[in-house]
Amino acid sequence: MAIQNAWPGPVKAEPDFSELLKVLRRQPPSRPVLGELFMNGPLYDLVIGPETVKRIAGKPGRETVRRIHAFRALGYDYATVAASDFGFPRKEIAHANTISLNEGTMISDRPSFERYPWPDPESFPLHGVEAARGELPDGMKLIVIGPCGVLENLVRMVGYETLCMLTYDDPELVGAISDAIGSRLVKYYQLALQHDYVGAIWANDDWGFKTQTMLAPEDMRKYIVPWHRRIAEAAHAAGRPCIMHSCGRLHEVTEDIIGVIGHDGKHSYEDAIEPVEQAYERLAGRIAVIGGIDVDFVCRSTPQQVHERSRGMIERSRTRGGYALGTGNSVPEYVPLEKYFAMISAVNRERDDTWAAWAEELEVAPARTAG
Repeated sequence: MAIQNAWPGPVKAEPDFSELLKVLRRQPPSRPVLGELFMNGPLYDLVIGPETVKRIAGKPGRETVRRIHAFRALGYDYATVAASDFGFPRKEIAHANTISLNEGTMISDRPSFERYPWPDPESFPLHGVEAARGELPDGMKLIVIGPCGVLENLVRMVGYETLCMLTYDDPELVGAISDAIGSRLVKYYQLALQHDYVGAIWANDDWGFKTQTMLAPEDMRKYIVPWHRRIAEAAHAAGRPCIMHSCGRLHEVTEDIIGVIGHDGKHSYEDAIEPVEQAYERLAGRIAVIGGIDVDFVCRSTPQQVHERSRGMIERSRTRGGYALGTGNSVPEYVPLEKYFAMISAVNRERDDTWAAWAEELEVAPARTAG
């Protein structure tokens, strides 16, 4: 199946953000729901078509408009966007398939902390949110993502090895840096939440490796958890939910995520850590589970296998609620599109006749070698 022929076409059913809200309230939605942090540029352009690509080229807020139309065409009830260009300055680093967690650092001691050019979120126009005016379909909302989170920015500023040593050598400095980051992230989200078409926020912050959290659990509770709690409180004060994104094995801080912070949903799952089926059984009823169809599985399996596993998660959660279908992390360019479409067709087949026919054809097609 060639990429061009793999695309069934835009989902005709209208978006309805209230269905995702049901998921985040751990309730059964009226129909299956999709949940993804982000996809990729070539996929966005493919599904919005050349006319829309040409119309928005060079315009302020172009990425917001592109995502709105792409997420809408693919059957999502929202689009994820950055509210503004706010972010934390860092040194240039080499662009490669992998990067060091110790590269590009700018803070190593108290003097360098004092010299750091701390940005003010209020000085950045909210182009990413305001560009949605006139473009956002009825029933659809924005979900605002951050410029990474407290821990990720802390690691980027200090370096992972230096950070680990500073937690012993100068814990007060680690606390001061965390406070400087966290307070600005809270303000960033508060500014975005002033817009009524922002339906939720996504606190994206990688906390762990495959075996454990990046910092000891007691240090996570000391430096990171309190600021995530304030981010979630900012969302809840505005009457919106807050979704957490984090890679890694977080079992030792699960109770912090749910009971202390109060995140409404948890995103990012990996089969090598805990398959989403097991994670759902462990977390169902306590926090919404978003995504989880492992990216490596999607890449290596056949479209039929991807579709079957995706349908399995829909059926597992249909009457219990609290689940939105998506990949375990995101949809980078190397994910074969026909396999991504096979995944989301498990939802879209119930919303669109064209997608239903595409899924039925997929199910009866001879299984091919994965790859």
